Amino acid sequence: MNMLEKITKFLESFSKSERKVAEAILASPKTAIHSSIATLARQADVSEPTVNRFCRRLDTKGFPDFKLHLAQSLAHGTPYVNRNVDESDSAEAYTAKIFESTIACLDVAKNSLDPNAINRAVDILTQAKHISFFGLGASASVAHDAQNKFFRFNVPVSCFDDIVMMRMSCINTDADHVVVLISHTGRTKALVEIAELARENDATVIGITAKDSPLAKVCNLVLAMDVPEDTDVYMPMASRIAQLALIDVLATGFTLRRGLRFRENLRRVKDGLKESRYQPTHL
Repeated sequence: MNMLEKITKFLESFSKSERKVAEAILASPKTAIHSSIATLARQADVSEPTVNRFCRRLDTKGFPDFKLHLAQSLAHGTPYVNRNVDESDSAEAYTAKIFESTIACLDVAKNSLDPNAINRAVDILTQAKHISFFGLGASASVAHDAQNKFFRFNVPVSCFDDIVMMRMSCINTDADHVVVLISHTGRTKALVEIAELARENDATVIGITAKDSPLAKVCNLVLAMDVPEDTDVYMPMASRIAQLALIDVLATGFTLRRGLRFRENLRRVKDGLKESRYQPTHL
């Protein structure tokens, strides 16, 4: 049952104020998708907490998650592009849709992360003698961004987006080595084999991937995010942005865990880059 069908089915069971929200959405679901919670509350003449309560009555995690489910109910999108975009959309329309759907996806992803798993990952990374980031396809750019972030942390770090190089790297790992594998679906066979090879050579393997996926099952630790994006059909967009945000979270945790003395080293790295840039001019 899709979201519109759910709303229609349970219309009579809603409270008076929740029903006003339901009727506003049913009257113009496309408008609801692109509305803020404050806008929808005004349209329905209810409070914002009422809108949130209505969303949770429908088994969603809040208003952003509800909008994602509502969008799925309305259309299947443009194949191989984006599920929220229609063929007839103007530049203004598809620009707004991409930004709004990405913001909503990030909110869902944030709420699905386990802080304890984040804390454990930071523990592992700060104790590593060498860190490797592996990713294929869209996740390769995330792995390269992770290398850029962690390279300045005075820890040997490598990044590979080629299976042969990954295999050779894993053969040379040991118990002091951490391998971070990045895959939205966690169903890429080659990456599962890489994770198994790394563990055979005593490395600790962290997976940034889907919960209960084949890749997740062979990792020592999984950082799973709920990003409602079907990359089997559509171009990876929000999932890639969520992965990048998670790398920023790990880099921040790493920096804070190392303390003030370590941050002084980061300052020196920044100072060393100043000569490579034109300085801003003040008129």
